Amino acid sequence: MADLVTEIHGVKTLVCAADGPPVDSEGAAVDLIAEAHGAGAALVALPVGRLDPAFFQLRTGLAGAVAGKFATYRMRLAVLGDVSGHLARSETFASFVGETNRGSQLWFLADRNELDARLR
Repeated sequence: MADLVTEIHGVKTLVCAADGPPVDSEGAAVDLIAEAHGAGAALVALPVGRLDPAFFQLRTGLAGAVAGKFATYRMRLAVLGDVSGHLARSETFASFVGETNRGSQLWFLADRNELDARLR
């Protein structure tokens, strides 16, 4: 399945396929942002499985780098999928998720239904 652009409650969204390239570096994040900008999207919905395991270990800096790139380019990111195992293993990551979910730039959501509800 390929990435597709759709509108969700007035927000043009790039919905990424689960089998796309991993987001394992700042460069990969910029590539994804460029794809979204090229499609006119304001939000990227990314399956959690596309994130490199290092993303969930905040000491690696990958989560901060990816979040920073999305913020710099004013592109919103919604990570869709189950992160409960990562939350259970790391209080720091749990705090990061709690903080980002209070804002509007980066969200960790269970699925597309939760994204739909958040944008409603």
